[in-house]
This record gives sequence, structure tokens and C-alpha cells, in this order.
Amino acid sequence: MKKLFLFLLIMLVAGAWIGEKMVQDPGYVLLAYNESTLETSLWVLLVVTAIGFVLLHWLVNLFFRFRLPTSVLKDWSDDRHQVIAQRKTLKGLMALSEGNWPKAQKLLSQAAERSELPLVNYLAAAQAAHEQGQGQQSDYLLQQARETTPEAEVAVGIVQSQIQLSRGELEPCLANLLKLRQLAPKNSVILKLLKDVQIRLGDWEAVSRLLPELKKVNALPADEIAQLEHTSHLRRIESSVEALPVETEDSDRIKALTQAWSATPKAALEDGTLVNRYTDLLLELGGENQAEQTLRELIKQQWNDSLVNLYGRIASEDPAKQLDQARSWAKKNPDSADLMLTLGRLSLRNQHWGQAVKYFEESFQIEPRAENLAELTRLLRHMGEERRVEQLLQSNLTLVAGGLPELPMPEAAATS
Repeated sequence: MKKLFLFLLIMLVAGAWIGEKMVQDPGYVLLAYNESTLETSLWVLLVVTAIGFVLLHWLVNLFFRFRLPTSVLKDWSDDRHQVIAQRKTLKGLMALSEGNWPKAQKLLSQAAERSELPLVNYLAAAQAAHEQGQGQQSDYLLQQARETTPEAEVAVGIVQSQIQLSRGELEPCLANLLKLRQLAPKNSVILKLLKDVQIRLGDWEAVSRLLPELKKVNALPADEIAQLEHTSHLRRIESSVEALPVETEDSDRIKALTQAWSATPKAALEDGTLVNRYTDLLLELGGENQAEQTLRELIKQQWNDSLVNLYGRIASEDPAKQLDQARSWAKKNPDSADLMLTLGRLSLRNQHWGQAVKYFEESFQIEPRAENLAELTRLLRHMGEERRVEQLLQSNLTLVAGGLPELPMPEAAATS
């Protein structure tokens, strides 16, 4: 407000001063060109010149502000095309979510060139083409996404890997994921896809190496990681034998199996299922001594009833030494039903029939169950003690056939 007042004041003073000068001496200007002349006062010429300059300045600004009509029309056309592209993109994404693949691919592809985010259009259109089984078209759309947005290589590569995995193109998918892993080593989506393709390829060794990274980035829930860890170690041990040629000798198979077992992390060795499977494979290949040594070392490191039970099932070359080893464990673990059961079985291998009966009875007294009852009754039957076997089975019928419902029974028949 103050600036406007000051401007008006200056203009008023300047106008008064110029008016006074015009009255005192209007001046005289003569302009001649060929035969034409123009006579005017000096002040009129100055005023016309000033007005002409202002008018020219306004026209120049007006021209550059609004430019030519063709530019205005082009801008209007571009804005309209962009609005149309946005509408088609929205409809295409809706069709994609509804599973209308042909419509989604058509709308998204058409709108891609005019879209502000062509990457979104091309990726979604590639997914729609894949769902229709149009492999070449899907690959073309992914390539278009790369060309329009080179900085989105990771995003495009992830979608491509998902499509390749879905098609069963495992080798190309693996190569693509390994490349992406170099670009984004901590990307959880890439690591999960890499895990999936390695499982499909049966490369459990690679899965085992990938597990620490999956844990580090929390790519999977803890229970799923634990299950995957168990499965990977188990399948890696099994495949160490299965992958060998049919003509491979058992000694070489045992060697390969032992190497795979040695590469297993110590924490995984506590898994009873894993130890049982490794032992079973050794026994199938005739590696009883190797199995006995492995179990003995594991039990020495950490007591485990299931491993002790398994130890009694192994027939090593020196059963007497095996029995002595089990007896040494009884000093610290006298209340282990599994250890008593193992001692009974090892006593049988050494033909100590009376001791075997004693151990089986102790195992049954500590923890009555079908396994130690079966061993005890089988031994007694071979020793000719049928009456005692009948008594044991009759008094422990629920162990032999557990889970029977409560039902009415007839009274015992009267003897004549």
C-alpha cells in the first residue's frame, strides 16, 4: 500500500513538472522523408515514443507467454493423451486383479507409451501375457520395461525370474537371480526366489549355503527356516549317495556319505531324525562300524535317549566292546529306559540270555511301553517261558493294543 502511494506521488510530481515545461516551451520537431514531413512538438513525440515502447514490450511478452497457436494445441493434445493413458492404466490394473488377462494386456500395453510410469504398465502387461501362455510377448514387454526405465533392472529382473520359475525355466532363472544378487545382495525377494529355484534343481548344498543369508535378512519365519534347515541337511546327506553312479562300490558310497556328514554344522547334529537317517544309510551300505563310532561320539558329546536306543540296534564287528561301552553309560544314567533296552539287545548279541532278560525287565519297570515289552516277551518265548509271556501280555494288553474303546464284555463261561 505504501509503495503504491509513493508511486502515485512520484507520477503526480513528474506530471506537474512536465506540464509546466510543456507550457513554458513546447519545442518543435520536424521529421522529413522523401516528400513527406511530420511536424509536432517535442513533448508529444516523447509521449508517443514512450507509449509505443510500452505497447511493443507488452506485445513481445504476450507472444512469448502464450506462444504460437500450434504449441498451445500440442500441449492440449499431450495433456489429453496423458489423461487417456491414465484411465487405460487404471482399467488395465483392475482387469489384471480380476484375472481378465487379455483385457489387461491390451489396455496396459496401449497406455504404456503415454504413461508417466511406463515401467508399471510394461511389467503388469508382461504378467498378463505370461498368464495367457504368451512367452515371447511377455519377454518383449519385459525388454520394453528395461529400455524405458534402465534404472529399474532389479524390479524387472525379479518379475522375469518369477515368470521363468513359473514356466519351469530353472537354469535361465538361476542365472538371472545370481546376476540380480550381485546388484542387490540383501534383497529378500531375490534370496527367496533363489532358494525356490535351488530346491527345484535339487541343489541342497547351495540351499544350505544360502540359509545364513536368509536368516540375516529375516526373509522367512523362524519355524520355516528351521524346517528348511532340517530338510536341506537331510536331502544333502541323501543326495550324496543317490547322485553317485549305480556301479559305485559301497565303500566309495560310505566315503561320500561320511564327507557329507562331516560338512553338516554341529548344531544340526543334535537333530535325531538327521542322525537316524545317516545311520540307516550307513547300515544299508554295510557301514555298521562307522555307524557305531558316530553314535558313540555323539552320545559322548551330549546324552540323547533316542541315539542310545539306536545304538542298541547296530551290529558292529565287536559286540562285546559295544556292550562294555553301554555299561559304562549306565553308571551315570541308571534310570534310562532306552539304555536298559539297549543293554538287553547288546546282551543278546553276546548271547548273555539271563542278563538280557534282566535288562529288558528293568527297562519295562522304568517306562512300560510296547517296545521293551515286545523284546522281553520275544526272549521269554524263545526260552520256553510261555506261561510268563501270557501273563505279561494279559496284564499289559493296553500296551499291545492301545486306544481300545470301553465296551461291554460277556461274563466268563462257567466251567462244568
